[in-house]
Order: sequence, then C-alpha cells, then structure tokens
Amino acid sequence: MRGNEKEAVRAALDVSRETMARLEHYAALLEKWNAAINLVSRASLADLWARHILDSAQIFALCPEGARSWADLGSGGGFPGLVVAILAHEAAPDLEVTLVESDTRKAAFLATAARELGLNVAVKAERIEALAPQAADVVSARALAPLTELLGFAARHLAPKGRALFLKGATFPQERAAALAHWSFDVQTYPSKTDAEGVILSIGDIAHA
Repeated sequence: MRGNEKEAVRAALDVSRETMARLEHYAALLEKWNAAINLVSRASLADLWARHILDSAQIFALCPEGARSWADLGSGGGFPGLVVAILAHEAAPDLEVTLVESDTRKAAFLATAARELGLNVAVKAERIEALAPQAADVVSARALAPLTELLGFAARHLAPKGRALFLKGATFPQERAAALAHWSFDVQTYPSKTDAEGVILSIGDIAHA
C-alpha cells in the first residue's frame, strides 16, 4: 500500500498506530495465503483496503453499546469479523468475537491470523445452521446469502435483544420485500461509505411472520 493510500485509510478509520499495524499485518497474511487459498478474488486483491478492509470496518461503529459477544457468519477471509476483532482489540477489549467458517482451510487461515495478531477470537469450523445457538449480542455477515436466509441465521444465533448487522448492495429493496413474506423485523439502514449503492442494515426483533 503506497504512503498516501495508507494515510487515507488511517484518516478514514481514525485508529491508533498499533491498530493500523495490525491491519497491515493482516493484509500481508491474507495476500500470502491467498496464493494457495481463494480468500478473495485476485481481481479484488489489488483493491483490498477499500473493497474489503474499509468496507468491513465501517460496521464496527454500529456495534450496540455494552455488547459483549459478536458472531460473524461465513467469515471467509475475515470480512467483516476479523477486521472487527482488530478494531475491537483497543476500542472494545471485552468484546468476544466468534468467526464461523465451514471451509476448514479458510478456518485455518482465520485461526492463524487471530493467533499472530493476538486477538480475542474463537474460530468455529462448522456450518452455520448446525452450530449451537450463540446467543450473540451482534451477528454479522457480508456477501453471504439473501436477506431471507440471513434472518433465519440471525434468529438462531442472536441474543433476545441482539442486533444483526448485514452489508448489502443495490438489491436490498428487493431482498427486504422478499424477506417480509417470511419474517417480521425492525430494520435501520445506513449508507455504505465504500459503495454508493450499498447499505448497512441493523436488524432486531426478528420473528417469523
């Protein structure tokens, strides 16, 4: 990452030198492992910081006050869950982050990265629907499934007063309409800082319609 890009990222995230160093270490690990495991597409690797890291980092600001547990579903290469854990290391040290990834190779990467970065992270190499309910204060997912399916996952793994944070693109209105046929829920939408057509959804009070 060139110096001017690094400063732009630092300004956008407003993080300490130590947190920035962890993000850089994570990016280096991801690039190294990506040669053997398809953690992100090669095309998007060149735009790793804006397309993946900054995009993931923006949801951390929506973490409810007092949250103690965060479950990231379908973590893949660590987006958004591992980025959240890096930010939380200083900003919310009591937050326990669980990364759920059924692909054992990707789960191995996540566990290695968490260990090298000294993060408070648990990695579950299990399918989301088979995993024991997590009762998490926050459930997150990015580029994982349609909203209807995500709500089913959230209903299983959220604490009663928890919030689901989902990153969605331009198809959100259609996905919300489809989801309302099966679920009732409270949703707040926030504009994405990295995608002009994207939104971040904060969802609670999920129940079958």
